[in-house]
Amino acid sequence: SLIEETCFAIWKCLKPLYLQAPDTNAWKTIAEKFNTVCHFPHSIGAIDGKHVIIEAPKQSGSTYYNYKGSHSINLFGVVDADLCFILVDIGSPGRQSDGVVFRSSEIGRALDNSLNMEPLPSNSSNITPYVFVGDEAFALTTTMMRPFPHK
Repeated sequence: SLIEETCFAIWKCLKPLYLQAPDTNAWKTIAEKFNTVCHFPHSIGAIDGKHVIIEAPKQSGSTYYNYKGSHSINLFGVVDADLCFILVDIGSPGRQSDGVVFRSSEIGRALDNSLNMEPLPSNSSNITPYVFVGDEAFALTTTMMRPFPHK
């Protein structure tokens, strides 16, 4: 549709200007701010997703049908310690969980390759990787911290 094409064109033009993936120095600055504000060393972002309710596209079947009983797309974001978006992914079908959206997103695929920062804090000899903080929807990995399951 015209609206979708227009939104995609705007996104394609503005994303490189306003939502560039941080470089190594920017990631380190973000981590320092998380340590200062949240007392969480080596955190480089808080991650979460939100379902945006939509009218299901024609002939989409259950692709956009989510666990809440409505049709949606996923808005997935990473924020810094000041709660400003540093990375976003929009448009994945609502039936996918936050973890699946993350793993299949451009962000998720690129992060393991781009986080090759020296993992040693200046005041420690222990190796401490840079990590994102997410909720239970995300898998625990070397770059993702999440809470213990509530079982």
